[in-house]
Amino acid sequence: MAKRKIKVATRYSHSIPKLVCLDGDNGLLISTRYLNHILNINRSAMLMIVESGATLKEVIEEAAEAGLALPHSPYWWGLTIGGLLATGAHGSSLWGKGSAMHEYVVGLRIVTGASPGEGYAMVLSLDADHPDLDAAKVSLGVLGVVSQVILQLEPMFKRSITNFVTADSDLGEKAVEFGLQHEFGDMTWYPEQRKVVYRIDDRVSVEAEGNGVNDFIGFRPTLTLALRATRLAGELPFTHKNLRTEESQEAIGNAMSKCVDARVMTTTLMASAYGLTNNGLLFTGYPIIGYQNRLQSSGTCIDSLDDSLITSCPWDPRVEGEFFYQTSFSITLSKAKDFIQDVQKLRDLMHNSLCGLELYNGILIRYVKASSAYLGKEEDSLDFDITYYQSDDPMKPRLYEDVIEEIEQIGIFKYGGLPHWGKNRNIAFEGAIQKYPKAKDFLRVRDKYDPHGLFSNEWTNQALGLRRGVSIYKEGCALEGLCVCSEDTHCAPDKGYFCRPGKVYSEARVCTHLISQ
Repeated sequence: MAKRKIKVATRYSHSIPKLVCLDGDNGLLISTRYLNHILNINRSAMLMIVESGATLKEVIEEAAEAGLALPHSPYWWGLTIGGLLATGAHGSSLWGKGSAMHEYVVGLRIVTGASPGEGYAMVLSLDADHPDLDAAKVSLGVLGVVSQVILQLEPMFKRSITNFVTADSDLGEKAVEFGLQHEFGDMTWYPEQRKVVYRIDDRVSVEAEGNGVNDFIGFRPTLTLALRATRLAGELPFTHKNLRTEESQEAIGNAMSKCVDARVMTTTLMASAYGLTNNGLLFTGYPIIGYQNRLQSSGTCIDSLDDSLITSCPWDPRVEGEFFYQTSFSITLSKAKDFIQDVQKLRDLMHNSLCGLELYNGILIRYVKASSAYLGKEEDSLDFDITYYQSDDPMKPRLYEDVIEEIEQIGIFKYGGLPHWGKNRNIAFEGAIQKYPKAKDFLRVRDKYDPHGLFSNEWTNQALGLRRGVSIYKEGCALEGLCVCSEDTHCAPDKGYFCRPGKVYSEARVCTHLISQ
């Protein structure tokens, strides 16, 4: 047996960690581009059989054609079913089975390695009662190639959405109870502005009047020239920087400019209802009432015209547009209030330090329910999704680098946050597998399905605790989240950034900019 490494990838590739990287050049990368069919819809049983390369958008649309709905989903419809299941992707809800897509999987087919006598491959079918389904539903792709998935659907229904803006002074107290009050509710937090947007989002009768549509502004096609201008103006000499771009703001340490831009952006988003419309064309006021398939997810930029990249998704790597980090972790409901209050304390100590987050629409807070999946959530939790600036130069520190790093370490280490498997920097996965009580059960299934580790790579072995090395220690490693700094060289001492304790969480070690005496 050649024992070549095998990984499965999609044509879009949205995961940030190295889930699909091959170890070296001697490996096989399988694309699911043409493994993308809707195979069967059983209307009476409300079951759908799909191939793993089908996108979330395709599944939502086909279900709607049959008068059925996917109960919950991520907010971005460009994910494939196989990819979003492998990483535990979710929406927002504590009701019923919760918001994670894998909770609605009642069966799947997976191709694993086998002996020469068995033809080198074996196809296994796992039904709802199979003991290994809880390992396969969130697998990081290390068990084999998921080829088909059976999803449990519901009759089509409508939702009613109203965004309500208020002060964040009691967010810690309200955050937990809000999820119990509203089936699809979430929160968008703008900590520097001391505001939070509560999305009051509930199921209503299909007879309710309304045909609302969700076309989230951040997921719409964007002119690539505008994206390049915004990003690349920072590379011009200071005498030419008459635009307040993020690169130039970072270069001159202009936090106030970021704050001004963030307020303009958030005001615009709120006024335009974040892309919600009452009829597919105009926003005329709340509530927005519409069918589940038209509100649950969006992503029109991925379906934009083949226009030679005149427009693209803002983060498309083929254009020099947005380039960012994403830190995403789930904290149990019992600890969420304390985490929120720690972030507020840090904000109060470091004025203007969090405007950079608000340029990326603040902190998205979603609800995730406890799961039977071995690599799912052990308890009902709040998921905090934080997006922020990343420099093209890995050795270039960020404005208020220490504040973002401290928030990351407060969530991951102080409160034991579980990292989103498809997002995050390396440090979020340091010791993460030890937080999963059923990790040994998952590894037992992994050894049974793939004893030679053909579908694993160096990164998944590290993340699953089979090999050391999630953290990489070298000069400047903390700037990219490859390590938690333990010495000044892990930061950028030549640029004035030194390794120091956190301001609220004293056990944190962060890269702090020290002004020369």
